Amino acid sequence: EERAATLSLINDACENWGFFEIVNHGISTELLDTVEKMTKGHYKKCMEERFKEMVASKGLEAVQSEIEDLDWESTFYLRHLPQSNISEVPDLEDEYRKVMKLFAEELEKLAENLLDIFCENLGLEKGYLKKAFYGAGK
Repeated sequence: EERAATLSLINDACENWGFFEIVNHGISTELLDTVEKMTKGHYKKCMEERFKEMVASKGLEAVQSEIEDLDWESTFYLRHLPQSNISEVPDLEDEYRKVMKLFAEELEKLAENLLDIFCENLGLEKGYLKKAFYGAGK
């Protein structure tokens, strides 16, 4: 009964809004907190000074106050699929790489679960959308 209600809410959000927020998604708050803490630490250690130097070198001193308001998410770009780039990102400590790899794997599982929910809502066989995104090989 609860599943049917959730499926209906997701269907409505997709049809009428084009987006939705996921709560109770199964990724532990401990992992999320660790990712945030380690990312903020990496930014402080490796990225903040470089960013300030880049801003100053471009004569953008006026935006110096905006630097303080940057989100911790704005530090680097990770790609998980089809092939991870985590080993190519400079200045990451080994423990941070491990945590980010685990986080990416958890996000992949969540995305696959969502694809199955979309299949169910669309009346498609389970795994249809996963095959469309991954190809027949996975």
